[in-house]
Amino acid sequence: MFLEYAIWGAWAPVLAARLLGPLKFSGKQTGWIYATLPLACIISPLVAGQLADKWVNTERILFVSHLLGAGLLFTAARQRRFGSLFVAMLFYSFCYAATLPLVNALMFAQLAENQLDISVNSPGIFIWAPIAWALVGYFLTGWRWTFKTEGEGRDCLFMAAGLSAIMAVGCFFLPETVPAKSGEIPILGAMGMLADSNFLIFIVLSMIVAGMMQFYFLGTARFMQDMGIAAKNVPASMAIAQAVQAVATFFALGLLLRSLGFKWTLTVGAGCWLVMYIVYVATKPRWLVIMSQSLHGLAYVFFIIAGQIFAESIAAEEIRSSMQALVFAATVGIGLFLGTQFAGVVMDVFKKDDQFRWRPIYTVPCAITLVCLIGLVLFFKS
Repeated sequence: MFLEYAIWGAWAPVLAARLLGPLKFSGKQTGWIYATLPLACIISPLVAGQLADKWVNTERILFVSHLLGAGLLFTAARQRRFGSLFVAMLFYSFCYAATLPLVNALMFAQLAENQLDISVNSPGIFIWAPIAWALVGYFLTGWRWTFKTEGEGRDCLFMAAGLSAIMAVGCFFLPETVPAKSGEIPILGAMGMLADSNFLIFIVLSMIVAGMMQFYFLGTARFMQDMGIAAKNVPASMAIAQAVQAVATFFALGLLLRSLGFKWTLTVGAGCWLVMYIVYVATKPRWLVIMSQSLHGLAYVFFIIAGQIFAESIAAEEIRSSMQALVFAATVGIGLFLGTQFAGVVMDVFKKDDQFRWRPIYTVPCAITLVCLIGLVLFFKS
């Protein structure tokens, strides 16, 4: 769990600053680079989930995917043209997207095998994801302070490549997780759950709310720099989100799920994003924008992670990997892909004289998240 999210956290929060800055990409081009992972998440998780549920050990799929991913990230770090960078990131994303649901499925399978309660014990494992994001952000800031690499900004891709190689080696030591090998086609069983209107509402609202998260990833690094925060300090500033996420995952997630249930835990999560975007719309003071990163961390725990646990709670054992794959395909796949395209267009619309007008840009996700929050309260039952 630590290495899986350290890889993503090394490049996702800060790569946009390289694309919009030294490489002079437009908002739309930046959106397409960030869209590679969501695009891959529409396909790869479903394929990987099918393989893991029926034919291939989960840890073996993780090994192959991360080994290929390391080479592709190293290639991407050396690209300066939009076309070649897009191709490198797309092929990398197909590898990485396959691993996202499988890390969760492996965890849930091992907890079940050892007869451990998922809602009680999974937060102690999930916590290593935000810890990884926070530590890699602070490490990158320290690296930039020491070696002055913030100008080009490709150090984040080199770091992700190294972490991916380490993860591939680490897969040799993961516990064996064999396929359930049921008679049915697992992914069809997972998709059949969409006939449940409550699950369908959850998936649709999750896609939209997750899509709005791309305004955070595409804009925050540049937004902070435009406010006067030095580029070398941006990774550490954004890593506040992961520090808070780690604390909330360990101390609050299980408590909220047991006391409030899935509906109100998800509502709290979406509400945190809404408040963060309200702060972004205000655009100042600087310290408040920095501290609002904590709201992103809380939102991720109480909406994204809680949603993954909700999906696991209603999934049969033989479709465990495919159910996680469906959630990732809907949120990280379709949701983030459409959100990336939408955010890129909005950023270009409100760009004037090479400057982004952040207040109207962030008014858009603020309004949409509010509508989703209302929908969650009125229609989701759990």
